[in-house]
Amino acid sequence: MTTFRTLRVALFTLIIALTAALGGAIPAAAAPLPTVVLVHGAFADPTGWDGVAERLRGQGYRVVTPANPLRGPAHDAAAIQSVLDTVEGPIVLVGHSYGGFVISNVHDPDVVSMVYVAAFAPTQGEVAQLALDPIRFPGSELLPPTLQVELVDDPQGPMGRNLDGYVAPDRFHDVFAQDVDDATAADMLAHQRSIAVSANLEPSGPPSWAGVPSWYLVSGQDRVIPASSQRFMAGRMGAQTTELNSSHASLVSHPDEVTAAITTAAG
Repeated sequence: MTTFRTLRVALFTLIIALTAALGGAIPAAAAPLPTVVLVHGAFADPTGWDGVAERLRGQGYRVVTPANPLRGPAHDAAAIQSVLDTVEGPIVLVGHSYGGFVISNVHDPDVVSMVYVAAFAPTQGEVAQLALDPIRFPGSELLPPTLQVELVDDPQGPMGRNLDGYVAPDRFHDVFAQDVDDATAADMLAHQRSIAVSANLEPSGPPSWAGVPSWYLVSGQDRVIPASSQRFMAGRMGAQTTELNSSHASLVSHPDEVTAAITTAAG
């Protein structure tokens, strides 16, 4: 019995010594990284996130880039929610442009932080068009002839048709992404997706950002959503705000900075 007690004391003493040598504590297992869900906006598709997604995956994050239907905030938020339902664990939800309006209408308890990239961040009852108010926020060039409309087939529209808006091809580079090279702009144009005109006139529901830590990246040279409008929305949210000297397409032209903001929000 004495020998057993002696061995036990010796073992306990050894554990204490090893713990002290390791800095006083045995490190706990690291928490798993959250999944990052990247939601694109109007006049784009998920490929716009390719550069950011590649960088995040290189840091060990699982990244999901769902297709945003661009039919209206309620419909599109439901589509994004159906994707979040397949994700286990914490989520960082990121929206660019109109994608910010959509994620503001997603209420998922697994979302631990939100990042807005040159994005709409509405309050309840607000429509996206208010953020482009030329009296309060002058500077948007998203007007005819840059903004064009066309009738498209749409199961969500009346009688299977809808009126969609898109950026005129000859204006896309100069207005949407003036700080990328010609080849990149051409590729972005090839992936342009039109948005239902009615989407910009549909009121928002209660904003999810009101109860979730949020970050906002302002594009200082934005010709779609004026920087003054972005600053107003970011301030109203109480978001942690960074400003980039960027076009509306900062996720393409400044992927390192956008990735850094997302990893900060994830941390």
